Amino acid sequence: MRRTCLVFLLAFNGMPGTAAVSDKPDTSFKLATFEAQGKTRLGMLLGDRMLDLSGADAYVTKQAGLGAAKLPAEMRELIEQYGAASKRLYQIANYLKDKKVDGQPFAFALDKVSVKAPIKYPWNLLNMAANYWSHAKEMGVNKDVDPDRDDPFIFAKSPRSCIVDPGTPFYIPEGRERIDWEGELAIIIGKPAFRVPKQKSLEYVFGYSIMYDVSDRGRGNRKDPMFQGPDWFAGKSRDGAAPFGPFIVPKEFMTNPHDIHIMTRVNGVAKQDGNTSDMIYDVEHQIAYISSIMTLYPGDVISSGTMSGVGVARKPPEFLKPGDVVEITIDGIGTLRTPMAAMSQRPPAGGPIGAH
Repeated sequence: MRRTCLVFLLAFNGMPGTAAVSDKPDTSFKLATFEAQGKTRLGMLLGDRMLDLSGADAYVTKQAGLGAAKLPAEMRELIEQYGAASKRLYQIANYLKDKKVDGQPFAFALDKVSVKAPIKYPWNLLNMAANYWSHAKEMGVNKDVDPDRDDPFIFAKSPRSCIVDPGTPFYIPEGRERIDWEGELAIIIGKPAFRVPKQKSLEYVFGYSIMYDVSDRGRGNRKDPMFQGPDWFAGKSRDGAAPFGPFIVPKEFMTNPHDIHIMTRVNGVAKQDGNTSDMIYDVEHQIAYISSIMTLYPGDVISSGTMSGVGVARKPPEFLKPGDVVEITIDGIGTLRTPMAAMSQRPPAGGPIGAH
């Protein structure tokens, strides 16, 4: 009887060193792009350890006796192939969750790596304007808004010029003294989306991250503006005006995007403290509306708007200066840190800000 039980256990679990590993999302993880030992890598944050996915996959494949798998080495490719690759990621997380991996060449302490913007670069970066009831109110937008009737207001930023890594300074241009903070939930698209009905919109989400919508509240320089209203290009599209990251949480580990706590701190002082439940246009509305006009692609980012507490609405108004530090924390994702610096401190030209 004892021998029969042993044979059953071996048949169920596999021989020692080749135990069956669940390919279900039983163990939560975050995804990242990071640099370690001079190499840019695709990573999985599991607990407090950053794992090089390629190395972790090779280790788990050998230790657990799994079939060979080739994982993408870049985030956008991973998103495009996630339907096939996700099961192997689940196996890696499930196998390693209780293993001590310190000393393994694929495992790094988080404070020993340089975390980059998770996607460099999405095809499209779209931003929601005045998308929280509290923020619309503080900005004096007291309008009758029905998200099922009225179109949202959306603007675009250049992914290549605006997205920068966590920890990269935003360089304040000379004479621009009204730089503001806006902490936002970033929605990452998982598959091509065109004319997606609202009720199916969440099926097109890959995951969630953090975006800092750096905003220049200063006026333009034209004496007699041809068009009324703010200058959205100068106000929103300055170099480095979209710090992004540090991690992406796949949607299976953050199932309700409409009840997430967000806090923005400046020099450690809380300035914004709210919840995504305050959105006017929820995630479904955003994807349905944008995809009714243009195709969204895997890895595209929608920055979903900010809540009340921005500097320009304070009495008196408050703005950022060199030496200030903005930290945006979203529960379940992490903290995006962006220091402010003077433009004179920016490294010489020759590449994007984040490359220096």
